[in-house]
Amino acid sequence: MRPSAHGVRIDGRRLRARLDDLGEVSPIPGGGSCRLALTDEDRDGRDLVRSWMVDLGLRVEVDGIGNMIATWECGDGDPVMTGSHIDTVRTGGRYDGNYGVLAGLEVIETLMTAGLTPSRPLSVVVFTNEEGARFQPDMLGSLVYVGGMGIEEALDTVAIDGARLGDELTRIGYDGAGPVPGPAPHAFVELHIEQGPLLEAEGFPIGAVDGVQGISWQELTIRGQSNHAGTTPMRLRHDPAYVAAAITVFLRELATEMGGNQVCTVGKIDLAPNLINVVPATAVMTVDVRNTDETLLRVAEKRVERFLAELREREGVTIESRRLARFEPVVFDDRVVDLIETIAVEHGHAVKRMPSGAGHDAQMLARVCPAAMIFVPSHLGISHNAAEHTDDADLVAGANVLLDTMWTLAETTWKKESA
Repeated sequence: MRPSAHGVRIDGRRLRARLDDLGEVSPIPGGGSCRLALTDEDRDGRDLVRSWMVDLGLRVEVDGIGNMIATWECGDGDPVMTGSHIDTVRTGGRYDGNYGVLAGLEVIETLMTAGLTPSRPLSVVVFTNEEGARFQPDMLGSLVYVGGMGIEEALDTVAIDGARLGDELTRIGYDGAGPVPGPAPHAFVELHIEQGPLLEAEGFPIGAVDGVQGISWQELTIRGQSNHAGTTPMRLRHDPAYVAAAITVFLRELATEMGGNQVCTVGKIDLAPNLINVVPATAVMTVDVRNTDETLLRVAEKRVERFLAELREREGVTIESRRLARFEPVVFDDRVVDLIETIAVEHGHAVKRMPSGAGHDAQMLARVCPAAMIFVPSHLGISHNAAEHTDDADLVAGANVLLDTMWTLAETTWKKESA
């Protein structure tokens, strides 16, 4: 009979120390970090994490899109993979993405120290450009890994600062030779902070994530007539600022009317010429529409489209739309979700089965292997903010659930008809 990992627990102080060390790479006021994808700061973070991978004796491979994959070459067959990302938004905290990567390394080091060798290899991956804060779409590295985006298209992606992705990979030294699409793992489990308020508010230390909301992002460019703010009668205006405001209000009302898991957001509006006494000539804004149900997501998109047509006619403006990202809702593998829930209960935790409101690399891996996620609470639901915080006890609890989940998956053989 093979040994069990039951009772083996991670070293919380070691995990905490690594989180703090990575958090000190490109720190920002308030305790967070800014490491936009493929910047010098991202390179410095990658170099630090890679040093920890090498110290553990793992085989480290960088693929053609810069994903960094560290594998403990024990056992036979396809690996059980975990991981996340270490790139951040400009106002990033210390936990988003980082926790999933460093907890994966902690799981491997804990098993090594305990003398326990799983039947399959274990891998920890750092995916490139998960946030989409510099290059779009978000989750680009994992999308390329599973074959959802061609490598040439990805390398030619241009950043918000005008840099070409492939050139930036080369510049920071992470243009690897590993194949993309990459080999499908036996299973994938991503550990992540919730980035929302539900677990903390409802008293659950663990979330067993059963799916991810569908995401529809677009950028709207509204063009009207710039004119004097004092001499132009309201009835004769073609005002992009008003149109942008009307769209913002409409989205809020749409989400409220549809209810359920429907959410809509305007996250960015830029006006030109952006002067106090001038009716703007243009407004450029983003629209973020999400739902866990693909049918309802399409309904919301159609209603936005009809409203934009009405505004064009009524206000005498042009509205151009550019698609930034579109991902259908993802349903995770019930076998993996059930396993996470079972293990968490065995650890003495109350568990909430829930969807994710944010996009994650796990939704891409779900295209090629059984996949799911583990959530731990985020204090006050704050994320993408230097004030992002999760208690150490919750960090440790999530990492221990990840450990037993990965161990059990390494001992699991999927039936061919349901693989």
